[in-house]
This record gives sequence, C-alpha cells and structure tokens, in this order.
Amino acid sequence: MGSETAVTVEVEGIPFLPEITVAKPLSLVGHGITDIEIHFLQIKYNAIGLYLEKDNVLEHLEDWKGRKAVELVEDDAFFQALVSAPVEKLFRIVVIKEIKGSQYGVQLESSVRDRLVSADKYDDDEEEALEKVTDFFQSKYFKPNSVVTFHFPTTPGVAEISFATEGKDEAKTTVENTNVAEMIQKWYLGGASAVSPATVKSLADHFAALLSP
Repeated sequence: MGSETAVTVEVEGIPFLPEITVAKPLSLVGHGITDIEIHFLQIKYNAIGLYLEKDNVLEHLEDWKGRKAVELVEDDAFFQALVSAPVEKLFRIVVIKEIKGSQYGVQLESSVRDRLVSADKYDDDEEEALEKVTDFFQSKYFKPNSVVTFHFPTTPGVAEISFATEGKDEAKTTVENTNVAEMIQKWYLGGASAVSPATVKSLADHFAALLSP
C-alpha cells in the first residue's frame, strides 16, 4: 500500500508519502498532530496524514472555488462536503507518545457517539458498530511509530480499520454502518470540531491552493 515516490512530508520527524495507492492513487491533502497542553507543556500524541482521491474530490468542491484558506478553515459546510464526497479516503495515524489502545478507543468512541447523538443518529445499530471499534482497540498498545489506518472505500458506509506495531501482525476490523463511518471521518475532517486543528488548517491551505481560480 504505497508508492515509490521518494519525496516525503515530515510531521514531527515522521515521514508521510505524498501519494499512496490502495484501490486508486490517493494524495496527501492534509497533515498535522493531535496534542494536549499540560502545565504549559505541549504533549504530542499522534502524527496525522489524510489521503484521498484529489482530482475526483475537486468536482464536489466547486462551490468553494476561489475561497481563501482563512475562509475555508471556518466553514463547516466545506468540511462536510469533504466527508460526504463519494471518493476513496485513507487516514494514517502514527503514534508519537505511547498510550494504551483503550485510551484512544475511548476518545474515539466518546467523540463519535456525541456527534451521533447530536445529529439524532444514535440507535442500536450505531451502538453495536461503535462497540466493535472500541473492542478492536481495547487490547492494543500504542508504542511510538505504531500505525492506525482508517480506510474508507467508495462503498458507502464502510470503514476498514487496521493497527500495525513492531513485532506483531497487522490487526484489522471492518465496520459497516453509514453513520459511524461518517462520524469517524468527521473526527479528523470535521472542521472546527475536529480532533486536530493543525490538520484542519493544513487541509484548508491545501484546498485553497487547489481551488484557486
């Protein structure tokens, strides 16, 4: 799942290829970190690379042609359009600071559930699908340089999740629930409510350049 392109983008010393291939070639369109400030110290947890079918997604973003990055970063409708665009997407999350997988799973579960409840889309099916995601991360240990991958194929409502860490075989699970898959995307692609403001800014900068007249 990669390309031979040598030029990489580094996020906190972690390299991200500018293009990877899953079913189709996907371009790196946003990158950043998740972090938290504790007693004036910035603790960096994960490096993030967001990939998608760049050429095809632009067809769904015509309404934002000519907008500046400072406008896009504040526009939730723009990020909703990214989420709903029927193109292949892949999110690559690389661990910087080790934590238990259960901690990451709880963060994801809480954020996704809150979004589902707010949108009145949380029912038994969503609860079951979300529990499957949480259970998948429960026994994992996020050592530095471990990789979590969220792959969203063009098949509606599917999220393929994998976890790879040194010394162990890659673990995988698949969630088939349209609402849960959408809200996982929004966790990283959700504009002002996304988990990584740095990644949101990077996305806005990148697409402002792509959509310039």
